[in-house]
Amino acid sequence: MLKFAEKICKYKKLILIIALLLLIPSIIGMKATRINYDILVYLPEDIETIKGETILSEQFDMGAFSVVIVEDMNTKDIQKLENEISKLDNVELVISIADVLGSNIPVEMLPKEITDKIHKDGSTPMLVTFKDGISSDSTMSTIEELRKLTDKQCKISGMSATVLDTRDLSNSEIAIYVIIAVVLCLIILQLALDSYIAPIFLLLNIGIAILYNMGSNILLREISYITKAISAVLQLGVTMDFAIFLYHSYKSEKEKRTNNDEAMAHAISKTLVSVVGSSLTTIAGFLALCSMNLSLGKDIGIVMAKGVFLGVVSVVTILPAMLLVFDKWIEKTKHKEILPRFERLKNFNIKHYKAIIIVFLIILPFAIYGYSNIKVYYNLDKSLPDTLLSVEANNALKNDFNMVSTELALISKDVPNYKVNEMLNEIEKLDGIEWALSYSKIAGTEFPDSMLSEDVKSIFENDKYQLVIINSKYEMATDELNEQVNEVNKIIKVYDKNAILAGEGPLMKDLVEISDHDFNSVNGVSIVIIFIIMICVLKSISLPVILMVVIEFAIFINMGFSTYTNTTLPFIASIVIGTIQLGATIDYAILITTKFISYRKEGKTKKEAVDEALGSSISSIIVSGLCFFGATFGVGTCSKIEMIGSLCTLMSRGAIVSMISVIMVLPAFLILFDKVICKTTVGMKKVCQ
Repeated sequence: MLKFAEKICKYKKLILIIALLLLIPSIIGMKATRINYDILVYLPEDIETIKGETILSEQFDMGAFSVVIVEDMNTKDIQKLENEISKLDNVELVISIADVLGSNIPVEMLPKEITDKIHKDGSTPMLVTFKDGISSDSTMSTIEELRKLTDKQCKISGMSATVLDTRDLSNSEIAIYVIIAVVLCLIILQLALDSYIAPIFLLLNIGIAILYNMGSNILLREISYITKAISAVLQLGVTMDFAIFLYHSYKSEKEKRTNNDEAMAHAISKTLVSVVGSSLTTIAGFLALCSMNLSLGKDIGIVMAKGVFLGVVSVVTILPAMLLVFDKWIEKTKHKEILPRFERLKNFNIKHYKAIIIVFLIILPFAIYGYSNIKVYYNLDKSLPDTLLSVEANNALKNDFNMVSTELALISKDVPNYKVNEMLNEIEKLDGIEWALSYSKIAGTEFPDSMLSEDVKSIFENDKYQLVIINSKYEMATDELNEQVNEVNKIIKVYDKNAILAGEGPLMKDLVEISDHDFNSVNGVSIVIIFIIMICVLKSISLPVILMVVIEFAIFINMGFSTYTNTTLPFIASIVIGTIQLGATIDYAILITTKFISYRKEGKTKKEAVDEALGSSISSIIVSGLCFFGATFGVGTCSKIEMIGSLCTLMSRGAIVSMISVIMVLPAFLILFDKVICKTTVGMKKVCQ
């Protein structure tokens, strides 16, 4: 290890040159990585609704669709607009009531029960289908062209329009996230370190590691917008303590060694041993997200695990080179450390450890209750501002035409028309169903089959399937809609056992069910993996249990806070935050615990060992916790995308709660369970004798 460190010190300038050159492919890779803005694509491919979406895309050329609300246009003008829209790339079909009426028949001639559904207060819905998928680049480009073409006289609804607005809003905020995170971390580091310029080098080092991480995402081909939004600030928050540890170690070694290179070599050697063990739990926590059925977890997990690994590599290679090359600058800008040593806090904890345990026991049931009763929403529109064009259009569709969520049933072509109409009658009797439409139903009206264009027919039928469009007035991802989807599924299976129910409503139902399963499973997986790692690192059975209790207590408080403030969380935040908080902050507890073991083995009493361990760790834990808080707090407060804002708010609050829990509760547990720890930890049995 020391020889490796000596090589780094010897070739410090070359390392900096290579590090800077590697930024070129990193930036190219970052630009070339596709960003996905549609959460639904992360659903498992083998579920029925996704199979249905594939059939719609491949056999009906309906990769996606949008309902365009046309305002104050007669049928003649609507037909002209249809012709213009149909010329756009990726548009498959454009259908409205004008295709049935033609330009000479006024809408008023239709029965009132029909006009109420397709023409209201001068507004008429128009169906536009796209060849490619909901979140494909081509579909989003088409939505942009559609908005330019239709101007303010039309509103474009649908998931593709929502995905486009999410993309634009997310991209406009990314730079703000990073700036706020850097500024807050810089302020914290200026208070914690003894040099004005050293914090800049620490941040530059992590900035380089972040760019490497984002650039290497090209190997994954694409990442989600959530991953893109949080990965930089999260990597900054969880790897900053590695950089701080190296800096402090270098300072300490400089006092013992004759030259800077020798001091840095020993600092790297010591840092590498401790940081590798510490980073394993963080990496394991992120990799646990890969166990989610919703593959968004895999997306976040791989990117963040990779980011922590690259952070460790940069801390023991690039940062030492920076500190050595610019050592004179650092020395010239030295100042007194402003952050206190927290002696009073340490002494208070040890003196009142019994009272702290009593407070812990009082708070615990309330924390568990809050954690167990968090409210979660799955409707993706709710995480976006109401001022977005897509949200306005979706609301107009809901308010004017009661078109809230759509279900698409694929029925065998062999099912006769009278049976299909019989099925539709059953479906329309269900609570919350506004209408159900098929070609057999349209052809059965007073309009003769000859009046219906081939375009209309091609939407509803092909050589294998006939399509039924079902409109529900229930909000997506609600219990009412999910129950309705179950009932519709039962009905269509009676008429065709191989029928498939797809569309936005069923997709969101699957998202709810899979996410509920993931919430329970991913936390269990992360606990087991990190528990096993801690047994290996601490060589103890009891200590991993104690550390888990301390951090899980902090997670319960963090999540439970949302219950007591009546805050409803976006579903993805509720799933991943426990694993992220556990993996990112368990290091605080490991730092104190390893020092406690060492001091107990030296012969110190349990209180002396805790006093030394806490005294030498408390500043590092507070700085690390504050950096994690600073990196994520700004995003939580400024993001207009609630999915991202809530996740970062939970992370920033979780960093502070974990920090307090480790500093206050862990020392009390170490004193209380000292005998158990000694008997169940390798090399400590003699301490109890």
